[in-house]
Amino acid sequence: MADVKVVVPGDVIDTHTEEDDAVLRLGPGLTQHAGKVSAVAAGVLHASPDTNHFWVVSNKRRYVPAEGEPVVGVVLGRHGEGYRVDIGSAHDALLPLLAFEGATRRNKPNLVVGATVYARVSVANEMMDPELECFNSHTGKSEGYGELTHGFTFKCSLGLARRLLSAKAPVLSALGEQVPFEAAVGVNGRVW
Repeated sequence: MADVKVVVPGDVIDTHTEEDDAVLRLGPGLTQHAGKVSAVAAGVLHASPDTNHFWVVSNKRRYVPAEGEPVVGVVLGRHGEGYRVDIGSAHDALLPLLAFEGATRRNKPNLVVGATVYARVSVANEMMDPELECFNSHTGKSEGYGELTHGFTFKCSLGLARRLLSAKAPVLSALGEQVPFEAAVGVNGRVW
């Protein structure tokens, strides 16, 4: 088993790898200032050496959006250019009308208030409301993102949601052996 490293806010994190020119990806709980990476949340430090991705997993109550994370949200309202979506964070997220696969000014989705959507956080900034998109911006395909219908949504802890998203989630594997199902798990603690 790999060594577990517990960090507290202010700890400087060693992110050096064999490749000095590799792009460093920081996830929740970490920040970079003056060339140093430091923790801003207490928790367990995780690293993915193949993608050069570092993040801190902590048992917090409220979801703090981070770019690239999948979330399950509920449409709260529609405005001129998009939708307001509750993702369980301090602020509602914005979902533009054109943030869907194949969406154009003439061909755009019509979501009703209360609809459930599976989206990816595209903009996460402490100065702005988070922004969502329902397609992969690299490929232009939906890849499972979009409106979720014919199912139900429940909430779980943020830690459980991250464990369900891992490739080795024993709960989903065991359930899949007994019953065929589809699931959308959001890092924000909502499961459809």
